[in-house]
Amino acid sequence: MGDENDGNQQKRPAIVWFRDDLRVSDNPALCEACKTGSSVICVFVLPEGLDQLADYGSAQKWFLHHALAGLANKISGLGGRLDLFHGNEKDVIRSIVKETNAGSIFWNRRYTRHGRDTDAELKKEFKEAGIEAKSLGGSLLHEPYSLQTQDGGPYRVYSPFWRKLVSEGEPRLPLPEPDGIDAADVQDGTVTLDDLKLLPRDPDWASAWKDFWQANEDGARARLEEFLEAGDGIDGYSKGRDFPSRDNVSRLSPHLRFGTISPYQIWSATRHAEDKGDIPSGDSEKFLKELAWREFSYHLLFHYPDISWQNYNERFDEFGWKEDKSEAYHAWCKGKTGYPIVDAGMRELWQTGYMHNRVRMIVASFLTKHLLIHWRLGEKWFWDTLVDGDHANNAASWQWVAGCGADAAPYFRIFNPITQSRKFDPDGEYIRRYVPEIADLPDKHLHAPWEAPEDVLSDAGIQLGQTYPKPMVEHSCARERALAAYDKVKKDDG
Repeated sequence: MGDENDGNQQKRPAIVWFRDDLRVSDNPALCEACKTGSSVICVFVLPEGLDQLADYGSAQKWFLHHALAGLANKISGLGGRLDLFHGNEKDVIRSIVKETNAGSIFWNRRYTRHGRDTDAELKKEFKEAGIEAKSLGGSLLHEPYSLQTQDGGPYRVYSPFWRKLVSEGEPRLPLPEPDGIDAADVQDGTVTLDDLKLLPRDPDWASAWKDFWQANEDGARARLEEFLEAGDGIDGYSKGRDFPSRDNVSRLSPHLRFGTISPYQIWSATRHAEDKGDIPSGDSEKFLKELAWREFSYHLLFHYPDISWQNYNERFDEFGWKEDKSEAYHAWCKGKTGYPIVDAGMRELWQTGYMHNRVRMIVASFLTKHLLIHWRLGEKWFWDTLVDGDHANNAASWQWVAGCGADAAPYFRIFNPITQSRKFDPDGEYIRRYVPEIADLPDKHLHAPWEAPEDVLSDAGIQLGQTYPKPMVEHSCARERALAAYDKVKKDDG
């Protein structure tokens, strides 16, 4: 593995191992490889046989397919080539290094326990063999270990984390894409994109998703520019982001998850638009705070790597959540709970691979508090069906809503799906889009169809229990049941 060519390390090729950083601009690992002056081998390995955190959900696989196609085109345009592999990550990377007699390998850091352990093992091994192995920061504004409390520990609450983050000063500016890539050949083990079998077939349930997503680097840039245009999505973001029928959301989350855009690019572009006076500073700060929430989630994942399956707050290990995939769970998954705002969110998820953030909180609260079903089941469903399923955000946000996470919503905060619906979808545009069978109800009754008189239901063509479900639980009863369960945990802890 460590054989010399002619004694000149610069002549041996450099490897760039792409993972969740599928872009050529602002890619530190790619920039470092190109700086060596060597030919560059660009590789992506679809993992095989790894733990649950390393697997991709079904919706993510769809996005990944198109992101890889976009990355391959970008690299080709710079004179290089993206080589694809499928197998055990460590074995594949070792084989590539050995076959190509590479002198160096570069990657951008990842933060799951499995990813960190794999990277540390390979880095040590390569360095001992005389091969330069370097990891760089490309997906977070600050490394999780670099932001510490005054006591030198990790943050457990978001607000002081945000203050610490901004006190560190503005993040670095995005790096430009390389002027060109001198491609090196890899022969053994490469596969085609179709060989990876990432797209759904029989049936193709994602056939309409191209109408919602341009899943590549160009699409990420275009979406950011559109969002930041004066008078567009970010204008009014602070309040408008809570209304699911409005365009005051960036929909950049899947691009961040796969690294078709970096947080540095988003931060820099937002600051630039703010400095030009295109957007109100209050809206831009709120948007950047949401970017920082992602950072906080990764901070938690780094310091508490089991948060995807273990309660952050251990006292909730005794909480009486149901852990079986019951009839109620399946009704929730299918958007057939009888609560229109919940059903609209779950159907948006299925139809688009995405769900509005406000609605995510509503449906998560409904599952964990109205139905008392374990947040882990909801997290797994989101992981499989969201194009932005993220190692850190998904688990941290579910635990926040469930009340067992860091900086969690108070246990007694139980979202009322009726009042939430009336407040944030007052004209019913969002509900009517995704629950068309009740679209003819007047606004007054759209949010709680079971309260409508029989003649109103008849005029709208609705038969509760047949054309649309009756509510599977009664809100006030479910609320009291949840509060009693949470109170028991609180008393047991005291």
